[in-house]
Amino acid sequence: MKTEILTKKNGKALNGFSIEDIGDDHLFTSLDTPMKPGAFDISDKEKKERISILFSEIMDVLGLDLTDDSLQGTPDRVAKMYIEEIFSGLDPKNKPKIALFDNKYQYNQMLVEKDITFYSNCEHHFVPIIGKAHVAYISSGKVIGLSKLNRIVQYYAKRPQVQERLTQQIANDLKEALGTEDVAIVIDAKHLCVSSRGVKDDTSSTITTYYGGAFNTPEKINELQNYIKNS
Repeated sequence: MKTEILTKKNGKALNGFSIEDIGDDHLFTSLDTPMKPGAFDISDKEKKERISILFSEIMDVLGLDLTDDSLQGTPDRVAKMYIEEIFSGLDPKNKPKIALFDNKYQYNQMLVEKDITFYSNCEHHFVPIIGKAHVAYISSGKVIGLSKLNRIVQYYAKRPQVQERLTQQIANDLKEALGTEDVAIVIDAKHLCVSSRGVKDDTSSTITTYYGGAFNTPEKINELQNYIKNS
């Protein structure tokens, strides 16, 4: 699928859509998280210091009293949260180390790790995406520790995201690690940029899928869906 690159110019994207249109429609420009050159030239300590200063300015513009006992520590707390927690997946040093093991049991059917809870943030409004990921693969001779499937999901979720990209990034990482195209990802998530602002629809959720290799058949898709639906 060809992805069109959108460039901001005078508040408009070059294809004629407004920046607000792009945000509400959840378009994305790349399967890679868009990062500027030199993104890791400064330390985490300096990043937290700078974020704290900038967030203090935001709070001040909003009219909040930063001398209040409840608010004076907020900029530092937000900065620490951004770097160490909810956006920690931006830094490659936090990528989980993947250990593979020989498939000694010769198990050649699909393995499904379902209901992996994750919290991410919409890159258009920086509000939460809350969902569950279901991950499946068929061994090509190697298997991966079950906890690592969860950690891979969490790593890519902990960054400003678009759900379609998140789905693809998890799939690509697993395919590379396992040396197989036989990987499937299903993500069902609620976007607070839809439920808490804009259209304010609190009942809808978004489902994205990736079916690779042997999973890309009606039979395997149905089998996987049955596993996911059954408790």
